[in-house]
Amino acid sequence: MRALLTLLALTLAACSSLEPVASTAVHQPMSVRPVPAAQTAPANGAIFQVSQTRPLFEDRRARLLGDTLTINLVESNAAQKASNSSASRASTMSGGITSAAKVPFTGLAGLGVEAGTTSDFTGQGSAAANNQFNGTITVTVVDVYPNGNLLVSGEKQIAINQGNEFIRFSGVVNPSYVTGANTVQSTQVADARIEYKSSGYINESQAMGWLQRFFVALLPF
Repeated sequence: MRALLTLLALTLAACSSLEPVASTAVHQPMSVRPVPAAQTAPANGAIFQVSQTRPLFEDRRARLLGDTLTINLVESNAAQKASNSSASRASTMSGGITSAAKVPFTGLAGLGVEAGTTSDFTGQGSAAANNQFNGTITVTVVDVYPNGNLLVSGEKQIAINQGNEFIRFSGVVNPSYVTGANTVQSTQVADARIEYKSSGYINESQAMGWLQRFFVALLPF
């Protein structure tokens, strides 16, 4: 009996603090290592070397697996929606027995019946969203598509007191949009996925425990 009570107490304590780690929607992996460089061929005295991975006068824009790229986050979105609906319905019915002779139940003569129903419905709804995200994050090229587009992904972690802030970003970059400073605007990234999350006891205190979520799902009223 004592063991059962102890287990129950531990379960109740855990349900108020444990929160499963939410899965991320950012493309994986978050970072990769560049392809190992080939063995350097002996110098032949010429300016052009076959073993060089980049041409002599090429800039350092990201284009290879493992290259880094800086994303300028300039996200600003606003949306608003409103709806109104109404419906009404009414019906009436009346009937009666004026006379009844030489039939059973003659006492029902003069009986009248009236009935009516009325139904009204009115609904209103509105929703608004406004978000803005500014900053920079440097990501890594994790894949190069056959058409030359770059799949980039990366994250930035910031520790504040006893909690951590996570900024994650991933998407597909067209190399023609990359500037000479090796940067690109987030609005020019296809399939962009941006996440801003936190971890720590402050974040855990705002989350519902798994046992509480179970009872909410079982007893929604």
